[in-house]
Amino acid sequence: MDNHKAAFVNIIGNPNVGKSTLMNEFVGERLSVVTSKSQTTRRNIKGIVNGSNFQLVFSDTPGILKPHYKLQESMRNFSESALIDADIILYVTDVYEKEEKNIDFIEKVRKTKVPTLLILNKIDLSNQEDIIKLVKKWEKILPDAEIFPTSATNKFNVQNIFNRILELAPESPPFFPKDQLTDKSERFFVSEIIREKILMRYKKEIPYSVEVEVEEFKESDDIIKIRSIIYTERKTQKGIIIGHQGKAIKYVGIDARKEIEKFFKKKVFLELYVKVAENWRSDESKLKRFGYK
Repeated sequence: MDNHKAAFVNIIGNPNVGKSTLMNEFVGERLSVVTSKSQTTRRNIKGIVNGSNFQLVFSDTPGILKPHYKLQESMRNFSESALIDADIILYVTDVYEKEEKNIDFIEKVRKTKVPTLLILNKIDLSNQEDIIKLVKKWEKILPDAEIFPTSATNKFNVQNIFNRILELAPESPPFFPKDQLTDKSERFFVSEIIREKILMRYKKEIPYSVEVEVEEFKESDDIIKIRSIIYTERKTQKGIIIGHQGKAIKYVGIDARKEIEKFFKKKVFLELYVKVAENWRSDESKLKRFGYK
């Protein structure tokens, strides 16, 4: 495979700056959960883009945060490891973010020898004068980074970023089979879709206290049968998830089923159950079981 290029491209940054939107734009598929709530992405999710002479493996990482419990420690570890195993780093910020936020992590980015592109996202929500000021500030903070003012939702400058990534990618054979889109299983995407619907429908702490596990995934020619468990940390949360006469969980099921059918392009039968896994976010063995360790 002469002159074939391949690279691991890790997307890092604080919560809610548009990392998942950018990832989905590059991959052309909706692999990462996108909501306006922080901590939406909990694990590194790889999206693989293949061309005849290249393979780019994009990795969407959890937003950088100061950990308050073991789940967040695991999320922070995913973000930090992304600095080490990347061929190219995309550090995503936006026009609202204060430059000094998580300055200790930015310092690690500054010290890395990995080629870094700084994506200044959401420029559609600002004006030219402020954007120029922000670019100058970031040039001082990350002097070795190339800066790309971007609007991921409007697809502005996304193709230019992609082209630059291709230029920077080293010559290498592909890391994955050329027909592979992601490193995650079908069950993973089902659980992410259900979790997204919970993030969108419930308020306060509830969405962050929930983990989703797919117990059964049976696919036949005309239908996929799925049984999934929603775990909460406390009995009171279980009651809120289910709702009065089971109405709340019913709506989650309807929304999730429609999205899963769209994702797999097939009819879906979805069963949801709610169980309590007490304090799972701080329990090493439960985090291991849910794949965070």
